[in-house]
Amino acid sequence: MDQKAIFAPVFAMILLTMIVWIYMYVRRIAFIQNNNLGPDELAPLEFARISPPHVANPSDNLKNLFEIPVLFYVVSLYLFITEQVDLIYLTSAWAFFGLRVLHSAVHCTINIVIVRFWIYFTATLIFWFMVGRAVVAYLFE
Repeated sequence: MDQKAIFAPVFAMILLTMIVWIYMYVRRIAFIQNNNLGPDELAPLEFARISPPHVANPSDNLKNLFEIPVLFYVVSLYLFITEQVDLIYLTSAWAFFGLRVLHSAVHCTINIVIVRFWIYFTATLIFWFMVGRAVVAYLFE
């Protein structure tokens, strides 16, 4: 298998992060302009306090994209460097990405917490499967 294939879901995750980042700023800028917020209201703690969910949720989602996905990037790079990329890892990486897209879509729009939780949980289980498989291969092969 072409080892570089693992970078397709990696770059897709990076693209997702960029899309959420843009969406967050579209929501923030509209909120700031529509409410004529001044410098005191733009201080981080105050802005977080007064931001409605449609403004706060994309920001929270962006922060979330710098948690488990960062570890996904590291594991993907490890798999590439050690030439372990195979169909199982590649399928898992795409599944992780797809579920993270769904998670971001739910988080940034309807934000039904239980739906978001199960999507996040499933995506993260797939990621931990990738990690566990890589660890076993490292320790025993």
